[in-house]
Formats: sequence, C-alpha cells, structure tokens
Amino acid sequence: MERLLWWLIAGKRGGKNRAKIIKKLADRPYNANQLSDELHLDYKTIKHHIKILEKNNIILPSQDSYGKLYFLSNNMKRNLHIFNKIYKKLDLE
Repeated sequence: MERLLWWLIAGKRGGKNRAKIIKKLADRPYNANQLSDELHLDYKTIKHHIKILEKNNIILPSQDSYGKLYFLSNNMKRNLHIFNKIYKKLDLE
C-alpha cells in the first residue's frame, strides 16, 4: 500500500489533487460536485482523479447513480497512517 500511495501522490502528475481528495474523504463522504466546490477544482479534474483512485481501490462509490458519494475503501482506512506520513513528508498542507 505504501508504494501505491507514493506512486499515486508523488510519482504521477496530479498527485497533490489526489492527496487532497483522500484527505477530504477521510473526514466524511462527498460527491464529485461537493469535492469540486470544497477543493476549488474543476469538476472534470475531480472526476479524472476519482477514476484513478477508484481504479486503484483507494476510494469506492456508494452506488451507480447521479450524485453518488465516495468513501475511502476499507484497505485505505486501515492504511490511513501511511497516507498521513506521506502527506506530511511532502508538505502538502
């Protein structure tokens, strides 16, 4: 999990935005529009990063419909301490 998180956050373009999404979803579930508003990012940008995070089993959608909420996967929740360590090391605040 640690390697995957390093790759998603530090090893690819847009990693800072993916880290911000994970950080928000650690607090509570959001839909893509809410994340767009909260993070002041374009909706299409959010959807792009959500797709990457879903593909890598970092986040999960609530259901397949309009306005679906996104949650951290159980595996991501178990490894949130690793994410927090990377987030702090990269000084993403």
